[in-house]
Amino acid sequence: MNKGLSSLFDVVNKDRRRIIGLMSGTSLDGLDVALCEFTGHGTDTQMTLLEFATMPYDTAFKAQVKSIFSKREADLEKVCLMNAYVGSFHADLINECLQTWNIQPREVDVIASHGQTIYHAPASLHQIPGMPNATLQIGDGDHIAVKTGIITLSDFRQKHIAAGGEGAPLAVYGDYLLFSEKGQNRIMLNIGGIANFTFLPGDLNTSRIFSTDVGPGNTLMDAYVQTQYPGKYFDANSDIAKKGTYNTRLLSALLDHPFFNQGFPKTTGPELFNLAYLEQAQQRSETTHLSPEDVMATLNRFSATGICEALERTMNKEHFELFLSGGGMHNPLLMENIAEMITGVTIRNTAELGVSPDAKEAVLFATLANECLVGNAIDFGPEHTGVPSVHMGKISLPD
Repeated sequence: MNKGLSSLFDVVNKDRRRIIGLMSGTSLDGLDVALCEFTGHGTDTQMTLLEFATMPYDTAFKAQVKSIFSKREADLEKVCLMNAYVGSFHADLINECLQTWNIQPREVDVIASHGQTIYHAPASLHQIPGMPNATLQIGDGDHIAVKTGIITLSDFRQKHIAAGGEGAPLAVYGDYLLFSEKGQNRIMLNIGGIANFTFLPGDLNTSRIFSTDVGPGNTLMDAYVQTQYPGKYFDANSDIAKKGTYNTRLLSALLDHPFFNQGFPKTTGPELFNLAYLEQAQQRSETTHLSPEDVMATLNRFSATGICEALERTMNKEHFELFLSGGGMHNPLLMENIAEMITGVTIRNTAELGVSPDAKEAVLFATLANECLVGNAIDFGPEHTGVPSVHMGKISLPD
C-alpha cells in the first residue's frame, strides 16, 4: 500500500485522533489554530481542545489577500500565486504553533484547513442564468501537507455545493455534533465578518435543525474603519461608534434589501455587504453628510438589527438559550445593541460549553475532518436541501 494511504488507514483506525483545525475569516485578523483530540463520531463525538492560538497576519499579508478578495475582476496570475502562497504561509504558522506547544508533527494525525475565502457566489446573489452556486477558498492543501508533514483535509465547501448547498454556513454539522442537548433549544450565534447562527432544537429532531447567514457582522464596520482611519483595522472597544449616534434614515436604507426577507437558510458575504452598499444607502437616505462616528454607530446598529430580527423569526415563542462566538462578541456596543433588542434571553458564550468562543470555528472544521475520516453522513432530512448529507474535505498526503 502507498505509504501515505497506509498512514491514513492507521489514523482512521485509531481510538483517538489529534486534529488541528484552521480558520481564516473574511476579517483577516489572523489564522486560528486549534489542536483538538477526538474520540468517536456522529452524536457520540467527544472533543477536547488541547491548544489554541490566533496567529496574527501582518500588514503585508493582509494587503496581498485584499488585492484579490471579494472582487468580481481580479488578476488571475495573482490568484494563482496566492493559492500556493497562502497554503505555504499557513503551513509556516502551523509549524510555529507546534514548536511553541512543544509538539512534534508526528503527534498530530490530521490538519483540517478552511483556507481563505476570496469570493462567495451563491446563485441568489450572482443571478446569472444557468450558473450554479459557487465559492472559492485559496490556500492549497498539498502545500500544507508537504510543508508540515501532516495529512491535510481542505476545500470543505465544494462538496457542500456539489450536493446542492450554497457552500455555507457549514457550522450546522459541528454545532449539531458538539453542542446539541436534549431538552434545551439552543441558538449558536457566530459573529465574524458575516453573522450566522445554527438552531438546535431540544427534541434533537434533525429535520428542524438549520444554519443560516443573517447579514453583516464585522465586515462593513471593519471596511469603513480601514477607509476612514488609516492604520486601524477594526473599531477596538467600539471607541469610534460610541462617540456617534445611529441615524434612523441610514439604518432603514441599509436594511432595505431583499436578502433580509429571504427564507432560511441563506448565505451572503462582502460581495454584497461592502462599502459600495453603504455608499448607495447613504445616497438613497441623503445621509452622506454624517460624521464617521455616526456612520460607525449606524453600521453597528445595522449588524445588531439584522442579527436580532433573524433571531426573532426563529424563536417562534419558544424558549431558547443563546451562545455566542466569533470576533463580534468582543465589540461592546454591538453586544449592548443585541441585548437591548433581544429581551428575556441570557446571552452566553461557548466557553460555558467547553469551547473557547474564539476557537469555535477552527474546532468545527476539525470536527468536519473527523467526520470525513470515521463518520457517517448525517441525514438532516430531504426537506433540508440547504444541508446536504455529505462528507466534506479533500485529502492531501504529505508524500
